[in-house]
Amino acid sequence: MIKNYFKIALYNFRRHKLLTFINVIGLSIGISASLVIFLIVYHDFTFDKFHKDKERIYRVVTDYMFSGEPFYNKGVTGRLPDAVKNEVTGIENSAPVYLQNYKVNIPGPSEIKLKNVDDIVYADKRYFDIFSYTWLAGSATALNQLNQVVLSADQAKKYFPALSYQDMLGKQVVYDDSIRTTVCGIIEPFTENTDFKFHDFISYATIQTNKNLKEQQSQWAATNGSSQFFVKLTPASNVTGIEQQLRKVLLKYQPDQKGKDGYKTNFRLQALNDIHFNENYHAISTEAVNKPTLYGLMVIGLFLLALACINFINLTTAQASQRTKEIGIRKTMGSTRLQLIGQFLSETFFVTLLAVIISVALVPVVLKLFSGFISAEVKFNLLSQPVILLFALVLLVVVSFISGFYPALVLSRYQPVKILKNQFSATEGTGRSWLRKSLTVTQFAIAQFFIIATLVVSKQIYYALHKDLGFKKEAIVYINIPWKNQDAHLKQVFINKIKSLSQVELVSLGGDVPSSGGWSSNDVSYRDGKKEIKTELYHKSGDENYIKIYQIKLLAGRNIKQSDTSSAMLINTTYAHILGFTNPADAIGKLVFFDKTQKREIVGIVGDFHQASLHAPIKPMAIYPEDMRYQGTFHIALKPQNAGGNDWKTAIAKVQAAWKSIYPDDDFDYHFFDESIIGLYNKEQHISQLLSWATGLSVFISCLGLFGLAVFTTNQRTKEIGVRKVLGASVTQIVTLLSTELVYLVMLSFVIICPVSWLAMHKWMQGFADRTSFSWWIFAISGAGIFFTALFTLSFQTIKAAIANPVKSLRSE
Repeated sequence: MIKNYFKIALYNFRRHKLLTFINVIGLSIGISASLVIFLIVYHDFTFDKFHKDKERIYRVVTDYMFSGEPFYNKGVTGRLPDAVKNEVTGIENSAPVYLQNYKVNIPGPSEIKLKNVDDIVYADKRYFDIFSYTWLAGSATALNQLNQVVLSADQAKKYFPALSYQDMLGKQVVYDDSIRTTVCGIIEPFTENTDFKFHDFISYATIQTNKNLKEQQSQWAATNGSSQFFVKLTPASNVTGIEQQLRKVLLKYQPDQKGKDGYKTNFRLQALNDIHFNENYHAISTEAVNKPTLYGLMVIGLFLLALACINFINLTTAQASQRTKEIGIRKTMGSTRLQLIGQFLSETFFVTLLAVIISVALVPVVLKLFSGFISAEVKFNLLSQPVILLFALVLLVVVSFISGFYPALVLSRYQPVKILKNQFSATEGTGRSWLRKSLTVTQFAIAQFFIIATLVVSKQIYYALHKDLGFKKEAIVYINIPWKNQDAHLKQVFINKIKSLSQVELVSLGGDVPSSGGWSSNDVSYRDGKKEIKTELYHKSGDENYIKIYQIKLLAGRNIKQSDTSSAMLINTTYAHILGFTNPADAIGKLVFFDKTQKREIVGIVGDFHQASLHAPIKPMAIYPEDMRYQGTFHIALKPQNAGGNDWKTAIAKVQAAWKSIYPDDDFDYHFFDESIIGLYNKEQHISQLLSWATGLSVFISCLGLFGLAVFTTNQRTKEIGVRKVLGASVTQIVTLLSTELVYLVMLSFVIICPVSWLAMHKWMQGFADRTSFSWWIFAISGAGIFFTALFTLSFQTIKAAIANPVKSLRSE
């Protein structure tokens, strides 16, 4: 019977080549998109699922509340781990780690030198008690001693390529030219998806030999994202109870954290399975993955798959009238309805199987095309990833059933007596085509939603990148100084060298750039004689050239000078208004207290500028100079380029030469400020890419279906078209006749989707404190675009049918 099904299926495929081709292509696109999306989503949702007792492992993170506004840090204060070990119950094990990047030297006859090696961590035996690794040599016991290091197998082979793991024990690894360690163990790195990618584990006790790190780790007040803390709870413990104990520990050593004056700090337990996705805290050493984006991907995959299935259902049910006699004869010869359903489902299965095979072949190509958007860690290998094969098989079964069941049900319902007596109407049993029309409307509604969403996101990105942010962003380069090279004399020598370059307009030494993803702030107070106004004041540090380079407008008062290191500051108009000054200039000369002893005088007012992306509102801001030892960024304004456009390239080369002469051991890592502004909207640009991709595919699939329906409609009405032409109908009239119904369906989809799109995108736009308007032309472009696309698609077949010779059309009868 299966063999017979296969023969009949091949016969029908040959008979309806074009419609079969459309079905295969549509399903191939939908299935390949679903496979790629599955690879991306599966990759991210499998992070750190393999750890033993994973449900009891947590990272301790820090929550802040400044003036009613929450802030988050993935790190903890350096003193917390010891206090937890001694004073908190219900914790089976706890492990502090401190992340670093160092240059690495491997002494010996063939010395190996590596710069800026990431994923180096200070840890001790407790870390390996929580996270289970396979030991290839040595053990974690020695990590409780000074100057010991455990290496991952792949990193060990980089350092000692000619030695066995056992022979590596006792060898020397030098970090940052000063931390001389001895290899005490080799581990097998995790092969599963994980955020724990550490490969050099320096013994935690070694921190005590580093003056700066020792000072950081000895404080209760300082929180650093590099100082992370993992705990494993006992089976009987609960998160709430542990967090309450952490709160008591904090108040014991920092009694001022009780939430007075809108300032409050809390420690919280973050579940292991939340680390990869929580954007408030980020992952271990990288940014977190946006979970709503993954859910959006899944929805897009389902939509594209649904569009392909809709095509199949539409075209198959539309073909119904051409197979009525076949069904009537088969029923007369004794075929049961169940056998007919089996025949039609098997045909769908064969089409879907072909589509799945094509899709599997397309996946590597799609991954390559979208390599800029998809993580390089996402791989495709059927042999080593059986879950992909399983997913493909599930798709094969599900898509075959969804696409084939309704058409099979409709076609097998026909009554043979009516069919053979020519008393059967093509619309009988198909609900007078209502389902086909509904599915067509649904198809184009989905496509138009993607078009509108793409236009809205693109408009917001354009607005963010072209809006006047309150500062200049073009032709400015900044260079971050390595934290260990904060010598004031070297900084001044570098500035003098750069100032002498003909391509450089101005140089400034300061802190962070005006707009970035980071922030620094203080709780400050202002006393006007009647009341005290306390608020959180954000700040940037810079010398007198800082506001000149970035062209931040000085509205009143004077600019800061280097001699103002501890006495004066500029404030923005937002902070002036918070202090109660309607005219910001009236704030000049007033004092702001940073604590009981430190105060600064307001000497100037600058215009408001955006300190972060447009997601955040403009905050109260101060700009003041600091001691040169604590200002860690060079800001360089370049002169306009000449006609050849080589001035900036020359300038960068000269700046690099000056850098190497002063900081020979440090990489020259420069950034153009305007590019860093673009980087603030990486997530939105990824969303835009994703929507553009989905829009193109959804429109293409929908148009394939529309073209297929047009082909079927014109074939069914061949005789009618011939008669009308003989009676004098023009080509325009016939094209209009054939296109009207389908165009009406496309227009109806536009009417339905407009309010849905507006609500969805309005909600998305609420994530921006400063956002563009929701323009009417977005809907106009979407409607007009899909209307003319549909018309263009239909015109291929309708014009062909309209200009055909009516003699041939009538003779075919």
